[in-house]
Amino acid sequence: MALQCSFFFIPCMLLLSSLVTARADTITDGELLSSMIGVQGLIYCKQGSKLTPLQGAVARVTCETADEYGYEGEDVTVLSQATDAKGYFLATLSPSEVKGLKKKVIKIKECRAFLELSPADTCSYPTEINRGISGAILQTYRLLENKLKMKLFTVGPFVFSPEETQDKSIPDGY
Repeated sequence: MALQCSFFFIPCMLLLSSLVTARADTITDGELLSSMIGVQGLIYCKQGSKLTPLQGAVARVTCETADEYGYEGEDVTVLSQATDAKGYFLATLSPSEVKGLKKKVIKIKECRAFLELSPADTCSYPTEINRGISGAILQTYRLLENKLKMKLFTVGPFVFSPEETQDKSIPDGY
């Protein structure tokens, strides 16, 4: 009987350990780009009270950098792939892309995700919902333990509207 229990115990433990491959963490200053990062989210069009996934929209991720001495460097910007039929986007940034810019040691200080482009003329105005205009700060990620070892951040959902809104919640920087 003991042999049968251990025979089933090991595969069960392997199955359970494979299911627990992602964990949530927060970033600390300068350690963001120790592995590949990914930013995912959804983009919608809001017409009245109706939200519709916006296919073909693009998000932008911009990261502030510092050199090896801590001085502010050039921002690094990547665009997401166009959203799919469900409004889903994914933008990725790898350490080799950043180091290839100036062949220097670069630290990523802070990254933000923004609304960038709507393919629909009838729904082309970005809104501040979930900081789509001012930028959603990347804070908490899940570590995907696949061969890429990606830190996956989730933002949004972001929203475009058919008309410009006078949103009072947009921070003015002060």
